[in-house]
Amino acid sequence: MNALLTIDQAAQHIASGQLIAYPTEAVYGIGCDPTNEAAVKAVLDLKARDANKGFIVIASSLNQLDDYMATPTAEESKTLTDAWPGPVTFVVKAKAGLSPLLTGDRPTLAVRVSSHPVVQALCSACGHALISTSANISGTPALTSANAVNDAFQGRIAGVVSGALGNLKSATPIFSLSTGEQLR
Repeated sequence: MNALLTIDQAAQHIASGQLIAYPTEAVYGIGCDPTNEAAVKAVLDLKARDANKGFIVIASSLNQLDDYMATPTAEESKTLTDAWPGPVTFVVKAKAGLSPLLTGDRPTLAVRVSSHPVVQALCSACGHALISTSANISGTPALTSANAVNDAFQGRIAGVVSGALGNLKSATPIFSLSTGEQLR
């Protein structure tokens, strides 16, 4: 069985390049340090995920996304600050030089400043943003409990931060920041 982790233990595992699971707004997520390419590849392997999909990068504050997104326009900044922290993901122009594993080799990246208390605490304890992807094998339903995550990924992740899910019934909506179009 995977260990149940405190926020500080999870942050230590992330710092050492390991993967952890944690509750989000609607489902459990798998996370790691987005700057650790080996960890990002491990997420792809764990989920049997297509590298062309890219990832969502989550944060506890907008400044944790500075290294990931190009500087938004004044109107885009207002959209972000009006929506965040909250359960809304935006596809933004990616900062130059990001790993194609994060962006799916596109000029954009999906980002979110979450209001979920566990995500907030985890990103704050790490001192940086995290990869966030649903805890599941690609193509299967996302997992919604610590026990289900333990059963599915036993011994393949460092552990699980247990906690309540947010109030969403499905994954966070995703919008294009530049056009406002809802993508999911």
